[in-house]
Amino acid sequence: MTALTPAGAELSKTASNLFRIRRTTLKMLSQRGYNVDEAIMDQSTESFAEQYGREPDRKALQMFLEKTDDSQDQIMVFFPEDEKVGVKPIKEICDNMTVLGATRALMIVKQYVTPFAKQAIAVCQTQQKITLEVWHEHDLLVDITEHELVPAHEVLAEQAKRDLLKRYRLKPGQLPRIQHKDPVARYYGMEKGQVVKITRDSETAGRYITYRICV
Repeated sequence: MTALTPAGAELSKTASNLFRIRRTTLKMLSQRGYNVDEAIMDQSTESFAEQYGREPDRKALQMFLEKTDDSQDQIMVFFPEDEKVGVKPIKEICDNMTVLGATRALMIVKQYVTPFAKQAIAVCQTQQKITLEVWHEHDLLVDITEHELVPAHEVLAEQAKRDLLKRYRLKPGQLPRIQHKDPVARYYGMEKGQVVKITRDSETAGRYITYRICV
């Protein structure tokens, strides 16, 4: 079903997709512990259309958020206009991050990043000490954590990780692994060495809990 603007005109497919992508992104960042206004996360299609128009300017969707428990931990979200992102937008994003003091960003692209742009990302991350995650639009059209086959995941704080290892007398390498490129690990922004608690429903035990370390 096509979303409608307040005036009754059909919201374009592009705008409808951007609405869904933005909503998933906000949910994802909220799960990572960033301060997301619930009113914005729950914004209706009508309100979105009124604010951004039938053909939204992607630059207007840019976001800047802070961690709920640490205002110095900031993240930005960019929506490049180009179908294929080259070096110039990468440099602009990295410079923008440096000016605003953000150390992490999501870049949501229409198609892909060119090989030279990937090199530019690597240089920026090394020289400017930032983390720039590249996401494709199609990966954010739906929230994968809401799928019925995906169990509940909870990334443990460092102290909780230490407590877990001490309780079971384990070394980190003895835990089952989850690749940092795993879709759920990417969703939660997991870094190497972090541990995630996975809770599954069990017909016999009620709940079945496992832990995995990001590698």
